[in-house]
Amino acid sequence: MCGALFSFTTKLKSNPADGEKLFMKHADEALSVIEQGAGKLSIKGVAIVMFIPGDSTKSWVSKMKVAGQMKKGTSNLLGVASSKAAEMADTYQDSGSGVRPPLKGEYGYKGGVIKKVSSGYIMAVFSGGSPDQDKEAAAGGAELLAKYFDVK
Repeated sequence: MCGALFSFTTKLKSNPADGEKLFMKHADEALSVIEQGAGKLSIKGVAIVMFIPGDSTKSWVSKMKVAGQMKKGTSNLLGVASSKAAEMADTYQDSGSGVRPPLKGEYGYKGGVIKKVSSGYIMAVFSGGSPDQDKEAAAGGAELLAKYFDVK
């Protein structure tokens, strides 16, 4: 009986549609973790978490939260965060990795984290602090989400 249950759980976690449901169930929690991490670093900005179902980027589901401010000076932090996400969705590497020159619409900003999971990819970004601060804040959200998936 236990073996049958384990098999069902493994299948459930590797189905992209079920991965989307799992992501949505925990997205707000991940955004809160990112916001708390940013608070500990004394930064404000924008957090986004995303789930790409499957092995390649054809779609994603996401949630965004303004964690204190959406604009900083002349910067739209949501736009910066979105640029980080777009780069990761194409390279499957953390944003600003330098694996290739930035394409139009990308700026090579650091601060996004991507993780391969059994049913797709988890991405988390933060924009509002230094590159290292943004990545540290985002990493907390990615780690939280990944623990709910069978990480590859």
